[in-house]
Amino acid sequence: MTKDVIALTQRMPDPSAMLAGLLSGGPDKLMDTTGEGAVVRLCDEEGRPLVSVEAPLLVQVAGEAERLLGATPPPLPYWWTEARATTGVEEAERLAGTFAARLAALADGSAWPPEAAQSLAVVKTDGVSVAPTPAAAQPAVDVLTDKVAVVIQDRPVVAMTAWLQNAIQTAADAELGLQVVAPAGTTLSPAVRASLSNWPSRWVVRDERDGYYDGQSGAVLRWQDGMFAPVAAADATADDPRTPVAASYQEVTDTGEQQLAITFRTIHPADERLVLGGALESIWRELTGEPPAGWGTAEPANLPWSPRQMTDIAYERAPEPTWFVVVGSPDRPALATVRVSRTKAGVEEYVTLMFGYGPDEKPPVDSLPRAAELLATRHRLLSMLVQVRKARRDLAVPPRFEGPGVPLAFVLGADEVRQMPGDRARNTPLARTPVPLGPKTRPAMYYPLPGDPLDLSGWQDFERLMRHLKGE
Repeated sequence: MTKDVIALTQRMPDPSAMLAGLLSGGPDKLMDTTGEGAVVRLCDEEGRPLVSVEAPLLVQVAGEAERLLGATPPPLPYWWTEARATTGVEEAERLAGTFAARLAALADGSAWPPEAAQSLAVVKTDGVSVAPTPAAAQPAVDVLTDKVAVVIQDRPVVAMTAWLQNAIQTAADAELGLQVVAPAGTTLSPAVRASLSNWPSRWVVRDERDGYYDGQSGAVLRWQDGMFAPVAAADATADDPRTPVAASYQEVTDTGEQQLAITFRTIHPADERLVLGGALESIWRELTGEPPAGWGTAEPANLPWSPRQMTDIAYERAPEPTWFVVVGSPDRPALATVRVSRTKAGVEEYVTLMFGYGPDEKPPVDSLPRAAELLATRHRLLSMLVQVRKARRDLAVPPRFEGPGVPLAFVLGADEVRQMPGDRARNTPLARTPVPLGPKTRPAMYYPLPGDPLDLSGWQDFERLMRHLKGE
């Protein structure tokens, strides 16, 4: 049975509905709150959490329940309420299911997964207790050691939910890695991928043949010395510490699908007239003909697209950095992450954006120079890298090998070009001539690269270009 149960309801769960759900364990079940009251917990007799319930979230963006859960939600807008059961306690999982079932019945909706929420009856938990601290001290963490925090996810897509953000931040504050354990068949949201790329953090996939393996590298893993770590191959040596790669990770099928991946940085003066998100909207419109559909500070992205609201959130959190996720409409898979931070130069936006295309679709490569020019002339672009890769149209990251991206183009902003001595920015060692963008007196430079998904030599050209621009 799943550890997470979610109620998707047409109406907001009012206090009476929430109370009915929270009484799933009977009237004498202990409760407390955490996260400044945003999380309510049902506890055992010692006060340790059995189930953690997050505040209902109003979702106003189409496609998020389908993308993250494979579920059919009520019509927009609808309410998304998550309950997470403590791992390994059957009664806790039944409590979470009953909570969601009661909410769905009282607030006109459904529960995910359906099989976890089939009973409205009170769950008997007399004498039930959970693991002592520190394992249960944090509701988002299932196992805690002196090296890593481990969370177990049993949902179709491991997404950057609010509680996972909390687990990541908590682990980072304690100087620990975060390891997410998920069953075979689970995918990763692109919004989570970068957060699990730094050792000893990793995505741990349960596998029938090899036990456990790293979903991003394929390395076979075992629990050793307080964390999941790679297994040494039989022929490994000190000079060649190789590790076996899981067979499941190597099962690759070419579906003809592609992704267009764009990473760029902009810098803005820090003044009251600043509105964030303009660069992202400009390139989104240029490449798709429409603006982003929605955004949020976690997944699901629940708010209709609004650069002004994004700016207000970032302003409230300054000088601390702010992270956003931005999504497209269901018929054009697209997802971006935006990190806003305050630097000495001003306010910086670091954006990672990707679009998915089926075998009968072509990425709009011809629109890239125009999109780059918009960013360079209107949004103070610092740099931009565009890649194409053979990967899933729906953008989900599978636990198997996907080919690396191949660079299509690199763009250097006008300020960066102006700071280079002589004609270094124009006269490059590449066969293709760079294209000036914007005013002749203050141009940005667009460097076209081969961009053949079957030819990784594009990275060699990119590295040569980078060395040349740095004066090496």
